[in-house]
Amino acid sequence: MDNHDNGGVSPAARAVRETASDGGATLGFDERSAGLPAHAEEARASAAGGSANPQKRKRRKRRKRKLYVKGPGGDVPAAAESESKPEQLQQKKPAPSRRPAPNRGREENRTTYAALDLGTNNCRLLMAVPGRPGHFQVVDAFSRIVRLGEGLSQEGRLGEAAMDRAVAALKICAEKLKTRKPRRMRLIATEACRSAENGAAFISRVKQETGLSLEIIDRQTEARLAVAGCGTLVDRGTDGVVLFDIGGGSSEIALVDVSRHRTPRLAEHIVSWTSLPVGVVSLSERFGGHHVTQESFAAMVDAVSQMLDRFDDGGRLKDVVAGGKFHLIGTSGTVTTLAGVHLGLSRYDRRRVDGLWMERENVDRMIDTLLSWDFDMRKANPCIGADRADLVLGGCAILEAIRRRWPAERLRVADRGLREGMLSEMMASDGVWRRRRRVGRSA
Repeated sequence: MDNHDNGGVSPAARAVRETASDGGATLGFDERSAGLPAHAEEARASAAGGSANPQKRKRRKRRKRKLYVKGPGGDVPAAAESESKPEQLQQKKPAPSRRPAPNRGREENRTTYAALDLGTNNCRLLMAVPGRPGHFQVVDAFSRIVRLGEGLSQEGRLGEAAMDRAVAALKICAEKLKTRKPRRMRLIATEACRSAENGAAFISRVKQETGLSLEIIDRQTEARLAVAGCGTLVDRGTDGVVLFDIGGGSSEIALVDVSRHRTPRLAEHIVSWTSLPVGVVSLSERFGGHHVTQESFAAMVDAVSQMLDRFDDGGRLKDVVAGGKFHLIGTSGTVTTLAGVHLGLSRYDRRRVDGLWMERENVDRMIDTLLSWDFDMRKANPCIGADRADLVLGGCAILEAIRRRWPAERLRVADRGLREGMLSEMMASDGVWRRRRRVGRSA
């Protein structure tokens, strides 16, 4: 991640850190355990006029002494005696015992947790094992744009082609879950299934064709899970954050106050929340996503701002916002796309995007840049591509409305969300991190 300081870290340590991936997925590395190689220790000791290990030097000298045994022709070297004996009489070294290797696959399956999020635009699966307290290590992941909510804002129903795409992706997820056999899993569906008149019928079809039982969650649960997945991204010197998740059919916004105290579960600090019935798919279908002008973009921002004006947060974060110890956290494809374009990535790299800080002027410049591009230019960008080229400016309009309501100097980008929130909640409820703390103290 760009916001992490790698100063003073060895190349080997940096390489290990850069292999870590996650939505909270981390790979621990302690530089104190790296130490100097053995040959370096010996060279240092030799330069100081001594030996790195005197006992080893004595043992080496003893090995050079010749040993003699009694034979028919007098004393002969032991090596010659050994060669003169018939091969069948020579003492053979016992074969090393071959203990069966531990079934690491079985152990991994026993502790694996899985979370699936079927949204209006994407189908995502994440499987992970617990790591150090509050973190986990990803062992498998899957993501596919299915556009389940395509046409939903006009028809009020899920289309046949959209449902077919979603079922095809869910069959892949079902095979992965069957292979891993996770200890616990949670499979959810959000706005598209929540608002479509045939949403419940589609969930039944999924169960019949894939064997997966999806749970349609309400908007409050969706907002809580989005917050739960981003607990480690709240700056330590921060008194509060506005965390938003711009989805395909809805956008969840949570106001989080940590000015009085802070616990590991960020969702416990939500003081107010709202869910806007608009996302990148529905907004782009309403205003058009292929050809976006300054005027049509302004109209999108105004439409979302009117929805936000109806949200009464009771002024619960007013003092925190005014105090300056406040920032935004954005968890959606919109903000990760902006971050990728901002970094000039030739290929999207989650490790560089997740956790990235963007200053106010950086966000302004990226939105202006995308507005200046036509559809083909957006499509050609490796961080946008054909699947998002008609949606990204709709997401930018929602982001702009949020920034106007809660002005902040900094935005932190989160390439994580509902799946990470589900994994964190399941692991915490099972007490896996409490057990690890106890083991650590008793060790």
